[in-house]
Parts: sequence; structure tokens; C-alpha cells
Amino acid sequence: MSVLEKINSPSDLHIIKKELLSELAVDIRNEIIQTVSQNGGHIASSLGTVELTIALHYVFNMPADKIVWDVGHQAYAHKILTGRRDTFSTLRTHGGISGFPRMEESKYDSFGVGHSSTAISAALGFAIARDLKNESHKVVAVIGDGSMTGGLSFEGLQNAGHLGSDMLVILNDNQMFISHRVGAVAGYLTKLMTAGMLKKFEQKVEKFFKRMHFWGASVLRVAKRFKVLLFPGMLFEEMGFSYLGPIDGHNTNDIIEILSKIRDLKGPVLLHVITKKGKGYVPAENNPTRFHGIGRFNVITGESDVAPALPSFTEIFSQTLIRLAKEDARIVTVSAAMPEGTGVDDFAVAFPKRFFDVGIAEGHAVTFAAGLAAGGMKPICAIYSTFLQRGFDQIIHDVALQKLPVVFAIDRAGLVGEDGATHHGSFDLSYLRLIPNMTIMSPADENELQHMLKTAFTINGPVAIRYPRGASFGISMDKELKSLPVGKAVVLREGEDVCLLAIGTAVKAALAAADILASKNIRAGVVNMRFLKPIDESLIKTIASKTKKFITIEENTCVGGLFGAVTEIVAHSNVSVYPIALPDAFVEHGSQMILRGKYCLDADTMAAAIMKCL
Repeated sequence: MSVLEKINSPSDLHIIKKELLSELAVDIRNEIIQTVSQNGGHIASSLGTVELTIALHYVFNMPADKIVWDVGHQAYAHKILTGRRDTFSTLRTHGGISGFPRMEESKYDSFGVGHSSTAISAALGFAIARDLKNESHKVVAVIGDGSMTGGLSFEGLQNAGHLGSDMLVILNDNQMFISHRVGAVAGYLTKLMTAGMLKKFEQKVEKFFKRMHFWGASVLRVAKRFKVLLFPGMLFEEMGFSYLGPIDGHNTNDIIEILSKIRDLKGPVLLHVITKKGKGYVPAENNPTRFHGIGRFNVITGESDVAPALPSFTEIFSQTLIRLAKEDARIVTVSAAMPEGTGVDDFAVAFPKRFFDVGIAEGHAVTFAAGLAAGGMKPICAIYSTFLQRGFDQIIHDVALQKLPVVFAIDRAGLVGEDGATHHGSFDLSYLRLIPNMTIMSPADENELQHMLKTAFTINGPVAIRYPRGASFGISMDKELKSLPVGKAVVLREGEDVCLLAIGTAVKAALAAADILASKNIRAGVVNMRFLKPIDESLIKTIASKTKKFITIEENTCVGGLFGAVTEIVAHSNVSVYPIALPDAFVEHGSQMILRGKYCLDADTMAAAIMKCL
């Protein structure tokens, strides 16, 4: 029996010999590697936090104590140790466990996550709630160095330092952001600090000098500046945290020793832990970016198990953007820490001075792009649909209100698959349609995508282009780029019984559904709407005068998108409008194929749903 097979809950960590914890870490890594190689997932971060996770559950009493993970990319070991070992093989599969912490999934998942930089704010909320209820449990936030680039993290830090409530923030530094000072001296000084003596001495010195009205404050400032020579993290000290570290995040016994000593420290504490992304799996160690989020792969080689597919929509966008940027030096690109995912990494190579990665700071990305536009540039903000939500206020006030020509390239629109509710692009058509001055378009295929990108740069105002995750359709591409007539839809098929108004890649399924309906003597027209805003109102009214039934089809929530727009146009007529769209709910994780079938967005289920409507 392996060590891992003996662990069914965190309390079981104390029934095995402490020296077996390193063997447990190996077992957990093997479990993560085997499962992710079959299901895909976020492997590099989780492999890097195995020892830290073991130590956290060894020292703290979960779920009475609360641990809040940031994003959740690094929480696979946590899932395995908290009663989900037997179901871990279902990770990210439809009906299986989520790839992120979810409150509904386990009592050990204190807070649901999926977006970045939220852990400190949420943990502070837990700490203050505990204090108000006169409870005594501990609260821990685990945040990666990348997530520290998000402004929300600093908002949480400054508020936590101001309130002074007891809480522990663990900064998981995988050598991508903060100082790498790891060594014997740093470790020794950290142990001194965690013993409490140094901190008590420091507090006595501060109290002594504060009594000296004339020069005590000056001496204290000098002393604090000298401290930074010995310890990194003065920023956190200035924000009201006791900073400890850095320590080796792969030495389980040392982490346990230090956590045990700081567990009962008063006030906000930040422990700086150094880890290595992909630890224990060489391919992931050598290429942590590729193994951040990955599909199926061969464990031995680390290579993808999936046959090369057609170019993705992301790749078509990337190629077209570079092509346009060669012709116009004003085109610049802004990314919020996702250059590879959004395909603008190639743009960065081609035009390094015209590419800007602002970190995990979507609100800043949008306003920065607004400033670029006001300064005479043509910025394109490439952000996933689900992450653009975090810049909603800036889209309204900083871009649309001022009619600035910022192009939003919205990747991963619609169903993204196994990442689930936190990552589906279910809402962008709805939350963008309500904004004045906004032009919104969605291509039916990759050829239309390249033309829409060309069109976007001709519009003197904010533009959003949304397109899906995954492979394109393999259709022939026009060699010459052209501007499309803004706000004009295209009739692809005439039909008198019902008209299918589809937008985006749902157009392809609508055409196939129309073929199925034709075999059942139902004459269905199909319109590629292309633009949601401005919408082709005149065409809709013309069709409505002949056909009294519309079916709107969109890979977006049924609330406020294409269905809402068409309903508003025909509200005072006798035309019926039925939606085929995502529900007014958070859609679960599962493959795109399974989810499209479930929500009537593939040809067969779509045709069946239309016949029910008729």
C-alpha cells in the first residue's frame, strides 16, 4: 500500500510517520501527473505546491481553519488530501470534480475561485467574520507571485494591514516575480523571526524611540531602512504585515516547523515561500508556461497526445493582427498576463516595442488602452471573455463614454469546456450590448474573423470581436482583407416556416439544423447576424413581415444578448421569438461537445429543440 492510500482526510497525516511525508509528496505528484495527462488541466502550479499543501494540512485544522486558494491552479494536492483521492481521476470531466476549488464540492473548499488576485480580500473577510463572532479559528490565504500583479491583491493587503486582524498570507513565489533570496542565512533569520524573539525586540525598540519626541522618529525610519538589507518584503512591512521568509517551499519539515511557530502570531503575517513550477516532472520544470494549462499528453515524453488540429481561431486572429500591424504602425497590443493564451505572443516577437503585458490587471489594461487610443494609437486589448468582466467599469467610463477606438479581441467566448463556470464566456454579448457607443461583432468562421479584425480598425469608437476557443473550420480564406458593412447581417438561406437568427460560430450549426428540418418538410431560413450592435433592425423587420417565428441562436446567456435584442425589435408585433442559448445559470464544466449537446447548440439537438418550438 502506498503512503497516499492511507490518506483519506487531512487528519490522517498524523497517523503516518513524519519521515514518510516526503514519500507522500512523490505519490501525490504521480497522481496529479497521471490524471492531468488523461484529462488535461493546470499541472505546473499544482506540482509546485505539493509540500506546502501537505504542511498546511498538517499544521492547521481544516475545515475549522480556513484556507483560501488564489485562482486554484495550485490546489490539486489540496483536493487529493481532502477526501477526493478516489474521485480525482474524474478531474475536469463532465459530472466529475472541478479543476478549481468549489464550495459546493467540499467543506474543505472554503471559497470558490477561478479568477486571480481574490484570496487576500476573501481571507480578510473570513478573519473579520471570525472576530465579530468571537471565534478563534485560523485563516490562511495562498497566493502566487503572478496573482500579486493584480491590483485587487494590493487592495486586500492594505486593508488587512489597516484592520490588523489575525491572518496568514502565504506568498507562493515560483521565481517569476519577487526576490529569490533563499539560503542558509535567510532561513536562519526566518527561524529567528518565527521564534518571536526578534519581533518582540523590534516592538520594544519601536516603542522606545516613539517616546523621543524630537529625533526618535528619524532614528526609527533609518532602522527600518537598514532592516531591508537583511530582509526582503519591506513593502509588506510598510503595509502593516509581519514579513517572514523567504523559505524553501519543497522542504516539508521546515515548512511544518515554521508554520507551527507562526500559527498563533497576532496580526497579519506574510510568509514568503519559494517553489518551483512543475517540481518533480522534468518536462513541466523545463517548460512551465506550456504546462500551466495543458490538454492530454504522453507522460513519458511530455508531448501532446492530441493529433494536430486545424489552426485555432486564436491563431487566425494572431496571424491577421500581425498582417495588419505591418501596414499600420499605430496598432499596438495590450495583454493581461495571457500573451500565449490570446495568441499575441507572436505579435510581441514581431513588434516588441508595440506589445504591452500589464500583468493580471484587466481594469488597468482597459484604461491603459484607452490612454493609448486618446494618444493617437490603435490599441487592441486581447483578453479572455471571462476575464474582461473584471474591466467592466473601465470599458464603460474610460473607453465607451469617451468614444475611444479601442478594439477588444475577446477570446474564449462561449463554452470553453473543462475549466467550467469560472471560465465560460457566457456573458460578454449581454454585458457589452448595454454599453452605448459599442460595436459588437462575432464571426461565423475564421474567414469572417480576419475581415472583422480589418473592419474593427476602421471604426472610430470602441469595438468588440468575440470568437471561441478551439479549432477553426478549415474553410478557404480570402487572400485580401476587406471591411464589412457595419451593422449588416447576411441571409444565408430562405425559409418561410421559421427563421433562424444565429450569431458567431452557432451559424454553422444553424445551417446544419436547417438541413435536418428540411428533411422533415420544415422550411427554415438562416441569417448570419454578424453584428449584435448595431443590429440589422431593418432586415429583421422585413423577415418578420413574412415569417412569424424567429429562433435566435447564440452561445451566450439567454438574458440580454441576441434573444433580448430581437425581442425588443419585434415587441409590438405578433412575431414569436424563441431562444436557443445558454441558460440563466452558471454552466458546469465538461467538454465543449457534451455541453453543446446538452444546451441544444449542436445541429441534432438544435433541430429537435426547434421542432418543439414549432
